[in-house]
Amino acid sequence: MSKDPEGKRNRLGIMGGTFDPIHYGHLVAAEMARCEFDLSTVLFIPSGTPPHKNSQDVSAADLRYEMVALAIKDNPAFDLSALEVERKGLSYTVETLRILRRTWPEHELYFITGTDALLEIFSWREAEEILTMIQFIGAARPGFDASDFLLKVEQEHPETQEKIHYLEVPALAISSTDIRLRVRHGQPIRYLLPEPVRIFIQQHGLYVTE
Repeated sequence: MSKDPEGKRNRLGIMGGTFDPIHYGHLVAAEMARCEFDLSTVLFIPSGTPPHKNSQDVSAADLRYEMVALAIKDNPAFDLSALEVERKGLSYTVETLRILRRTWPEHELYFITGTDALLEIFSWREAEEILTMIQFIGAARPGFDASDFLLKVEQEHPETQEKIHYLEVPALAISSTDIRLRVRHGQPIRYLLPEPVRIFIQQHGLYVTE
């Protein structure tokens, strides 16, 4: 476990996702994880072409990247990477982690994701390698029952138990899917996401049509 000159552990948080759009649920999860797990920085990595979604249903990568930049600009502990946006082809987590592992060899890596995605990690491409490189923080809305998943991990993947952590995040009642639907139906989205992001969505006419 590496440490900086002051004796603190070097821990890098990684917040991946489509961020279509980014909202306060993402930001609160990142900030709570940063504090709870003593992360020096949380690096947001918008996916370029996510393999689990139809590319026609996802906004252009450069627009999603710009929305993240607007959302995190006032937090010095948050940073942004265009790693997946600039890389050609599908955005596989294992390929991103290999690059991050080489870039920050002295850091412990913590991947912050929602519990819905966490439930699927064992089906991800080269999941066994992923679990050797990183620890997971599963963010969930209050009341989410993680017992079934944790039991499955204990029974089927006992070697990973200490690498999977659970974090309750109140703001995760907000979802990107709901925001897109609200825009499509002419309903308000103010206070669900940062105001600069709301204005960006309006200016670019995002989510108005399917």
